[in-house]
Amino acid sequence: MSGFVSFRLSRLALGAALLGLVAPDFVHAQSAGAQSAGAQSQNVRVGPSGLPLPRFVSLKSARVNSRVGPGTNYSVDWMYTKAGLPMEIIQEYDNWRRVRDADGSEGWINQSLLSGKRTAIVAPWQRGKDTRINLLRRPSEEAGVVAMLEPGVIGTIKSCDGKWCEMSFGGRSGWISQSLVWGAYPGEKVED
Repeated sequence: MSGFVSFRLSRLALGAALLGLVAPDFVHAQSAGAQSAGAQSQNVRVGPSGLPLPRFVSLKSARVNSRVGPGTNYSVDWMYTKAGLPMEIIQEYDNWRRVRDADGSEGWINQSLLSGKRTAIVAPWQRGKDTRINLLRRPSEEAGVVAMLEPGVIGTIKSCDGKWCEMSFGGRSGWISQSLVWGAYPGEKVED
């Protein structure tokens, strides 16, 4: 789906640029095509807001429209129905943020619908598999298990030290390897 969306956005951006409706940085980012999430996360830069790009945020509301372009005049491509869902901001244009979800789909969301509250999805790449991820008492492979988590469950990040994240899931708190979550970059330090 994201390849189709990216192609559609590129054509839309080119047409809009010819009409003088969008800024050149919007066209450049769209025509660059779909870059891998890994490549994006390693090219940290500062956006117009003064905040780093890319960066993780979460959805404030349980009903958030993702649009094909940065404005209400662009059609809705997708509706997210889960408050707290982590999103990766990859571009900024005025008060709109181009985001990527854990499945790699991209779209534009108004900044007022995004929160700086850090959340993460546990091993979304293992959804559908008969796997459980251990939530541990402390940041160590040898620590006792607090809970067993299914891939795809969303939790709130309390902190990350670059290797481990302390998170809470429905009243249970513990530690999980940072490499097993989508919502914090490898090596990133997160403080509450």
